[in-house]
Amino acid sequence: MKTLVLVFHPDLIASRANRRLTEEIERQANVTVHRVYEAYPDERIDVTAEQRLLEKHDRIVLQFPFYWYSTPPLLKKWEDAVLSYGWAFGSKGDKLHGKELLIAVSTGATEENYSSEGNFKYTVSELLRPLQATSNLIGTRYLKPYVLYGVNQLSDEQLEQSAKNYVAYVLNPELETLTIR
Repeated sequence: MKTLVLVFHPDLIASRANRRLTEEIERQANVTVHRVYEAYPDERIDVTAEQRLLEKHDRIVLQFPFYWYSTPPLLKKWEDAVLSYGWAFGSKGDKLHGKELLIAVSTGATEENYSSEGNFKYTVSELLRPLQATSNLIGTRYLKPYVLYGVNQLSDEQLEQSAKNYVAYVLNPELETLTIR
């Protein structure tokens, strides 16, 4: 299986957690890592190049830090431009049908905050529903997201273990597919 990891972090160099996850996944065979903010510092997305990249892979991973319970702005812009009508969806838009979509998100807050009883009142999976709906529209299998909680509190040892866990998760051929109920 060929895996594409699209990293959407506006300052990856300054990021301790996302940088470490990216470094670890880049070392793996059959994995292409695409640092989107670095590729498009002016935010002018080469739609054709992005679509070709997606077409060449079986599993697509969107890796990003949670921003106000959502994605970084370039990811939304990328979605709007790249996942176009007639290519990704619509009567002839089938280029991603059958591929897998995996969301890999990191949060500054701990897991306890992401529950109906927690500070934020919603789980990460609930907050990621727009991406799940997008997956349904473009015909991809929406895999159970990978969530790294509380990145600000992780020790160096915990971060190293998290990076290894991330790679194992991303490369697991038997990840659970989530469906809307």
